[in-house]
Amino acid sequence: MTRMVWMAGLLALGLGGTLAAGTAGAQTDPVAQRRDEMKRLGAHLEAIKKIVDAGEPVGPIEARAEEMRGYFATLPTLFPPGSTEGSKALPAVWSDRAGFEQAAANATAAAAKLAAAAGSNDAAATATAFREVAGSCGACHRNFRGR
Repeated sequence: MTRMVWMAGLLALGLGGTLAAGTAGAQTDPVAQRRDEMKRLGAHLEAIKKIVDAGEPVGPIEARAEEMRGYFATLPTLFPPGSTEGSKALPAVWSDRAGFEQAAANATAAAAKLAAAAGSNDAAATATAFREVAGSCGACHRNFRGR
């Protein structure tokens, strides 16, 4: 309940896009932080998929998509040089930094498109945008995450 109130307050203040940055001070281990954030994103993707597949109203997806957008926008900052121990990140994260940052930008744009589609209550556009978000996640993982 407290988390819901906190998130609602952030969204009301227009700070939803800085959620990941706001948690940075709470956790100093970037590998653990990005692992935790990715798990939360995975939970969002699962919940969104259920809504889309069930044909339920898509409006509630908007807040989840906005949180995802905010995280993707800060993603490169969570991969500082040397943050490899215990990580599944491939060396390409650092050796192809421009490609990694572009992948994060693609995911950010896809999540923004998902938020806009859900906010307009357009189920078809939301389903299309959801597939784009999932595709951007997969593209980043293929190039920058080991198994």
